[in-house]
Amino acid sequence: MSSIRTMRAVGLALTAVFAAAPARAAEDVEAAFKGKTINFIVALAAGGGYDQYARTLAKHLERHIPGKPSVVVQNMTGAAGMRATNWLYTIAPRDGLTIGITQRSVLVEPLYGTKEATFDPTKFSWISSLNDEAFIAVTWKGRGLDSIRDAQEREFAVAADGPASDDYIWPAILNATIGTKFKIVSGYTGKAEERLSTRRGETNGLIGWSWAALQASEWDDYKAGNWRIIAHLGKGHHPDFDAPSIYDYAVTQEARDIFDFLDATLSLGRPVFAPPGIPKDREAALRAAFDETLKDPAFLADAEKQKLDISPATGEALAERVARLYRTPPEVVERAQAIRKQAISGAGKP
Repeated sequence: MSSIRTMRAVGLALTAVFAAAPARAAEDVEAAFKGKTINFIVALAAGGGYDQYARTLAKHLERHIPGKPSVVVQNMTGAAGMRATNWLYTIAPRDGLTIGITQRSVLVEPLYGTKEATFDPTKFSWISSLNDEAFIAVTWKGRGLDSIRDAQEREFAVAADGPASDDYIWPAILNATIGTKFKIVSGYTGKAEERLSTRRGETNGLIGWSWAALQASEWDDYKAGNWRIIAHLGKGHHPDFDAPSIYDYAVTQEARDIFDFLDATLSLGRPVFAPPGIPKDREAALRAAFDETLKDPAFLADAEKQKLDISPATGEALAERVARLYRTPPEVVERAQAIRKQAISGAGKP
């Protein structure tokens, strides 16, 4: 009888231990963040879409993180997002107190074998994607660039950041696959400078811009008819604007395969991540905080006021999208890489 009582006592004690474990784990996570500052690194310049999303999010994020740390946004520009992405992978502290957002096209660089890309995207701690992107080709009124057909017939200068940016890769790919004659003028430090170059007439538009970013930063001029969308850089007709799909111009299987590859890149949206190897409980806490923030009525009202599209993906889903991208057939990646290298050798500068 005494042995039975002993076994029951041990069982009760173990039950108490296991029941207390989640509470202690939650306390440990809260202690890790309480009174601290989370540095939110934006890999692109202030004034662009990524920066606007990050700053709007930061205002609401801290109240959803255990311990309610402050969240400070910092811009770390260079190489179209490559500098900050490398830093987040190799140098940033791995304690959950540093997170970042980068241009999704940068995440393809290791797949291309770019030696300057010292990171492995499959090893980042993926936190969230803020939206599914619709990408567009835009021009300013009166420039003679009224359709992709126009660009197949004569040269038009278009603005770009660096070789890793969407607005560099897309015109390069279109030149090689469907015969457009875009002259890529690169070296701008962000979308704000690129938009200004088009307004001034230095360039004729941007080929590879986010529909959400246009709504956030240029809505009045778009509604006035100054900015014009000449193509949807995705499959099918987009319900929010009237423009043909770039797939409508793809007459070869190679073009369609490469467009599919770029579409897989676009599925990464606006990706938020932490350095690899952060503690799993802090990764889980950050993922939960982002999920909660992106449903927060106050945040959504703020985002709607700024015309920021919010259609998030979880950290788990984002990690799978990265893994899918890195399963792209090598021959498709090699062809896309060859096209880009050719474009880089002939690109101009402002």
